[in-house]
This record gives sequence, C-alpha cells and structure tokens, in this order.
Amino acid sequence: MDSDLGEFLRSRRARIQPAEAGLREYGRRRVPGLRREEVAQLAGVSVDYYIRLEQGRGRNASDAVLDAVARALRLTDSERQHLYALARPSGTHPSGGTGVYQDTLRPGARLVLDAIAAPAFVLGRRMDVIAWNALGDKVSGFSSVPAAERNQARYLFLNPLAPEFYPDWEAVAVETVAFLRRDAGLHPDDPALHALVDELTERSVEFRRIWTAHPVKEKTHGAKRIRHTAAGLLEMGYESLLLPGDPDQLLVVYTAVPGSATAAALAALAESATTAHV
Repeated sequence: MDSDLGEFLRSRRARIQPAEAGLREYGRRRVPGLRREEVAQLAGVSVDYYIRLEQGRGRNASDAVLDAVARALRLTDSERQHLYALARPSGTHPSGGTGVYQDTLRPGARLVLDAIAAPAFVLGRRMDVIAWNALGDKVSGFSSVPAAERNQARYLFLNPLAPEFYPDWEAVAVETVAFLRRDAGLHPDDPALHALVDELTERSVEFRRIWTAHPVKEKTHGAKRIRHTAAGLLEMGYESLLLPGDPDQLLVVYTAVPGSATAAALAALAESATTAHV
C-alpha cells in the first residue's frame, strides 16, 4: 500500500507543470512536473507533512488534507477516491458492502441479465467475467474460454488476437489498467489480484508500461469498437451499472444506434444466439 500511494502521488504531480498551477519556475528540474514542496504549497500543508504522505505515512491524514492534496494535484473524482483508498486502507467496501466477495451471480440478477436484449455480461473483482447473456457470448465468445482464464485484463494483454479484436487496443488497455488500479486501491489485501498483476507485469511489456503510469478510472460508460469474425466491425456504446447488494459486480451492456449497421449486425447475431449458461 505504501509504495502504491507514493507512486500514485508522484505520477500525478509529474503531469502538472508549474505554470499550469500558477507557480513560477525556478532552478533546474531533474524530474517533470511539480516538486514536492510545490504540491505542499498549493495544498497548504508543510513540506515535511506532504513528504510523509508520499512515503505512505498518511494513515492519519484528515479529510481536509486529502481534499487539499487532491485539489492541488487536480485529481478527478475517481482519482480522489483512489487517494482515499490508498491513504486509508479498509476492509469495508466504500459503497457500504461487507467486503465479502461473491464470484457468482444471484438468481434474480441472472434473470435480469438474460432478459436484456443487447450484448451484456457481468464483471467481478479483478475484471473476471463471471456471467453473460446469449448475445454477449455471441459478441465476445466467453463460453469458448476456459473458466480459469475468463479475465478481461488477461485476455487483453496476453492473447495475441486482442489487438485485432479491439481496433482501439491502446485505449481499451489504458481503461482496463485504470479499472484494475482502482480495484487494487479498494482491495489491497486481495492475493488473487496481486497474483494477476504480478503475472501481467512479468509477461507483458505493455502492461508494465501502462501500470507504471498509474491510471485510475471507474468503468462507467463510453464507446467500444470490436472487430467480430462473422459480423465485421461493431461500433457500440457501453453502460456499466453496479448490481445492488453486490458492489464488486458490474453489469456491462453494449448498445448500438438504432438503424445503424451495428444494430443490424447485432440483430443477425441475436437470431443465431442460444440460451447462455455459465
């Protein structure tokens, strides 16, 4: 946790130039971005206090201090939440859950998933794919992957076909790492997550590059392009919703503009889709 907090703060001050923060530049800079004393000045805390925070010794930092640092570093809402998670590791989930991870879908949620007339699937912790509907399987082929390997990050960075499947591979890769980073901040004691990160770090140069940059972002909504072997290029939007009562389970639904070529292609895939099962 300590090293993650320090890495995160250093990565965020490195992206801000003094002029952008209204500060005058002086002296030769050995590293890009703001110096620690400049962040301390902007946040209104002592340099020594900020150094202790960057060294991971900020467990007693107040809300006021963390908020001031977040403002000084121009953190997004997701990054601010990540700062809190790293500075104050806890066994409870921020949305009020108990922290007990469920890697199976409730029967009621399963019925909802199957009733969705669009490609849909559920991500668990660590971006494990734990459930999908029939059309979601037609689009992404989850059922053809061994259960132990149904993980979005593992597929993206270790499967040589991933860049072909995702034409915008770089953007998807950054988004994936950002979600994993957020997950790591929320669950610092998850051994399976540490094992996944270690595996990807060892086996993927691209994962190491993006992980080191420390992106952090929630998976909420956006655009996704997929090159399907049978349906061609699918240009879709996606919406992500936390399942009530299961804060570690995220329902992802792909959408297509009515009347578009993608909507027609999905309709054709739906005709051939069979009832999915997990």
